[in-house]
Amino acid sequence: MSPTFDQMQEARTALDSPLFSGLPGDIDVSFEFFPPKSEKMAETLRESVETLAPLGPRFVSVTYGAGGSTRERTHEQVVRIERETGIPAAAHLTCVEATREEIDAVARHYWESGIRHVVALRGDPPDGGTRYAPHPGGYANAAELIAGLRDVAPFEISVAAYPEMHPDSADATADLDNLKRKFDAGATRAITQFFFEPECFFRFRDRAAAAGIEGEIVPGVMPVMSFAAVQRMSGLCGTAIPGWMEGLFDGLDERPAARQLVSATIAAELCRRLYAGGVRQFHFYTLNRAELSYAICHMLGLRPKGGPR
Repeated sequence: MSPTFDQMQEARTALDSPLFSGLPGDIDVSFEFFPPKSEKMAETLRESVETLAPLGPRFVSVTYGAGGSTRERTHEQVVRIERETGIPAAAHLTCVEATREEIDAVARHYWESGIRHVVALRGDPPDGGTRYAPHPGGYANAAELIAGLRDVAPFEISVAAYPEMHPDSADATADLDNLKRKFDAGATRAITQFFFEPECFFRFRDRAAAAGIEGEIVPGVMPVMSFAAVQRMSGLCGTAIPGWMEGLFDGLDERPAARQLVSATIAAELCRRLYAGGVRQFHFYTLNRAELSYAICHMLGLRPKGGPR
């Protein structure tokens, strides 16, 4: 299949640009973390936040386990980050296994604790093996959750988007219709599921615009920590893994330092090509490790606020 004019133009822009040294750092970034399960993991998270904080992220978010399994730890980490660093912190909140009243109470608790940003998600079944079913008396989907949050307080609300379609969607049109309903309900922005080729995002961005979606759509970037883990996650969320990627990570299982260099190279090139295509906002799935995300931001020209450029 021949490349389209837009793809050729984006490729030419990327090829004509200086590799990385000419990028001015005119980007906005955000970072995602998960709540730690031990004190050692909590220390790793603290160090990661401290490393990334000087880059001046728009916000950082903390995930929420299936069925609210990390509810208290999520709340603890979100409030700690907000209070100790001054970075706007966002709490993930899902519809799974809770009534509307229970979810509303959690949201009010966040607002009373100074949290003004929620990442509103439908969520996945806690056992991971069955199809999603709304909780009796709960919010049926993310659009309903967003409307409910708006009734609780004037939160900033981020939502999920799926460039390769959510596995539960009937087709791409239904998937975009669902995203539009989330914006219509009051979402501030959409953050995409991770993907590995820039054309995937550009095609999705164009389809969203054609569907009448005018809200901000931010690409979610996940540097690969483990290729096996990425294979598992991709299978669950429907993300395609390019054929060339497995070969690049082959033989690196016992060489973590080399694997990290390969991962940084792939993710940085993805971001550079997204930048060449006009993207100026990036969301990084850090997996609670800072160095890869920090390195990619540095290559995109971003420097610590107030520091030397």
